[in-house]
Amino acid sequence: MASSILLKICDQRKKDVLEAKAKVSLETLKGQIEGAKTQFPPIDFKARLRKDAANGVSVVAEVKRASPSKGDIAPGIDAGEQGLMYAKAGASAISVLTEPTWFKGDLPDMRAVRELVGALPDRPAVLRKDFLIDEYMVYEARVHGADTVLLIVAVLEEPLLNSLIAASRLLGMEPLVEVNNDDETKKALRCGAQIIGVNNRNLHDFTVDSSTTEKIMQDNWAELAANDCMLCALSGIQCRSDVQRYTVMGVEMVLVGEALMRSSDPAALVREFRGLGDTVLVKTCGFKDPETATHAAKAGADFIGLVFAQGSPRTVTVAESRAIIDAIRGRKCVSG
Repeated sequence: MASSILLKICDQRKKDVLEAKAKVSLETLKGQIEGAKTQFPPIDFKARLRKDAANGVSVVAEVKRASPSKGDIAPGIDAGEQGLMYAKAGASAISVLTEPTWFKGDLPDMRAVRELVGALPDRPAVLRKDFLIDEYMVYEARVHGADTVLLIVAVLEEPLLNSLIAASRLLGMEPLVEVNNDDETKKALRCGAQIIGVNNRNLHDFTVDSSTTEKIMQDNWAELAANDCMLCALSGIQCRSDVQRYTVMGVEMVLVGEALMRSSDPAALVREFRGLGDTVLVKTCGFKDPETATHAAKAGADFIGLVFAQGSPRTVTVAESRAIIDAIRGRKCVSG
């Protein structure tokens, strides 16, 4: 464990923060927050995600030049232009790696994305994706235009996780809290996390297990639902069928990085992940309650069929049909 990639990265980030503080103090950063509110007014991350999730799934598209496991992916990419492409294609949020040593990103990358997407109507949120281990990094993120930050439970003791969540919210940012197992999920819930990302990649050795999200959903569904938490699947997502598998479980958003960065047409892939380019329409029939109809809609159904014929075991009354229609109204599916 002592030699894990994750701990190596965090050790380096601690050194990086000390160097940054020597150049710009925390007090100086705090003094720049009011200006950032004017230059980069934050948007409600959770509300922005929920808006797109109501019509299927939210896609968080990532700008990533390299990674410890894959080496260089797209080292010469223009981060701002890549983020703008994602935004125009319908991404709900843009995740920007700002870790310089292993991922070859930096804060100017994130700032460039924020500046270019800022004028778009209904713009996506901007996420600072990094290994945050100090309150200083939260303030850095907001000053450079972030709407939200990633907090990785695996590297944060519970008091520090609580503190960083509070600092983020103080600055108008609801953080994305990343977990990889049941213990981390329960810790995130104790700290009041509202948006939980399940990383299918173990950051200690960078192996991927695509069943991680499903296991955590099954073990923590009741508490996630009771706290109105949004769940995001991270890592290992390559195609639309991967997305559909997660949405059937109740996942409302997915974060995709490498597949987009390697794609010859990232914009088309964003639309595909969101289901915006689907040409096959799916109708499901025989629903008797709002819960199962809503589940079908989240799974990608375009039409919901209701049975009024007397004698059928799936017959619904007018009142029952009205409840079902009200539940799915606003989603992409249509009742009939």
